Amino acid sequence: MDRIRLVGGNELRGEIPISGAKNAALPLMIASLLTDEPLVLTNVPRLADVKQLERILENHGVDIAVHGRRRGEEGAGQRMTFHAADIVDTTAPYELVSKMRASFWVIGPLLARCREARVSLPGGCAIGTRPVDLFLYGLQQLGAEIDIDEGYVVARAPEGGLVGTTISFPKVSVGATHTMLMAASLARGVTVIENAAQEPEVTNVAECLVAMGAKISGIGTRTLTIEGVDRLHGATVEVIPDRIETGTFAMAAAMTGGDVLLRGARSEHLEAALDILRRTGVELMQESGGLRVRRNGNGIQPVDVETDPFPGFPTDLQAQFMALMTMSTGVSQIRETIFENRYMHVAELVRFGADIAVNGQVATIHGKPQLKGAQVMATDLRASVSLVIAGLAAQGETVVNRIYHLDRGFERLEEKLGQCGAEIERVAG
Repeated sequence: MDRIRLVGGNELRGEIPISGAKNAALPLMIASLLTDEPLVLTNVPRLADVKQLERILENHGVDIAVHGRRRGEEGAGQRMTFHAADIVDTTAPYELVSKMRASFWVIGPLLARCREARVSLPGGCAIGTRPVDLFLYGLQQLGAEIDIDEGYVVARAPEGGLVGTTISFPKVSVGATHTMLMAASLARGVTVIENAAQEPEVTNVAECLVAMGAKISGIGTRTLTIEGVDRLHGATVEVIPDRIETGTFAMAAAMTGGDVLLRGARSEHLEAALDILRRTGVELMQESGGLRVRRNGNGIQPVDVETDPFPGFPTDLQAQFMALMTMSTGVSQIRETIFENRYMHVAELVRFGADIAVNGQVATIHGKPQLKGAQVMATDLRASVSLVIAGLAAQGETVVNRIYHLDRGFERLEEKLGQCGAEIERVAG
């Protein structure tokens, strides 16, 4: 199994291109199931999760083509065409779905277009139970009959197809919002989704559906209204820049010091996290080419944070921010409100010499002037990169083991950091 080896202490200076957002690319790929015409996606990141979803879509009968780079696209994401002319299989099997939670979302378009779906209950990162009850509730509201059979969700639409209605979610769910948007686009009548997720990735998907012929209003708000149509057509859509990658590299620059331009970053997708970073003493400037992050010698100020759905501080940046706070000049607290088991990185950060105490959903971090390199183990996608950030600033050598998690969500991580002066390399297992 591959490992990442780092020697800490170097400031980061230079440019880092921000890849397309994994959390937008995956549902956009799934949206291709809604039409028999080609859906072209640009700026698709080269990630293990993208490859896994390709396998799942191909199992349903989707033809997938990856196009070569065009002039001026050096370092850009992939341009891909997804063509679901015929859905040959409405079953998403356990051996595929168990490896990635987002693949469960195929249930929405399969049910809307084919009026049936048999999808394995999902897997993915072990950061909490993340039940699918909101997905099933929403589909039932649209008229679907739902059964659980030997670990599979078996869904059937009424004879005339799904029927629009009002779906009021008791809590915000990005995945359930994606799924209901797709399902409702082909439902009969009007669907209103109340307490919808507002994440930029949801907006990216909603705008893709509109480009395909869907009728959606309220995009970017807590209430989405979808007027169902008989069919959707093909479109060409760009995957937005990855705000989590943006925040991750911003925190790496903040922890190590230096001056980094995050090329292509869109600060409006990350305002809560950037406001928190400014309070730690980091300079942030939106420029024509992206977001500049600078910290020149000043100490890292402690700041308290609570994770929240967008537009709040993202749970997917909680581990990275904790790494930053381990070298602050005082005491900070983090309250995790989204997932109940997202502090597995704490034990690994402590191996660097960090002082962190967890009480329920609250972590208290006593900042230290210096960390020391260590052998550490990645536990999930975002926790993995928090260990890389700590290693970039720690004295001596750090080895991060089990980095397959990183490959699921970060494209060319060691290459991007290495180009900015980090001493980092991948060691084959």
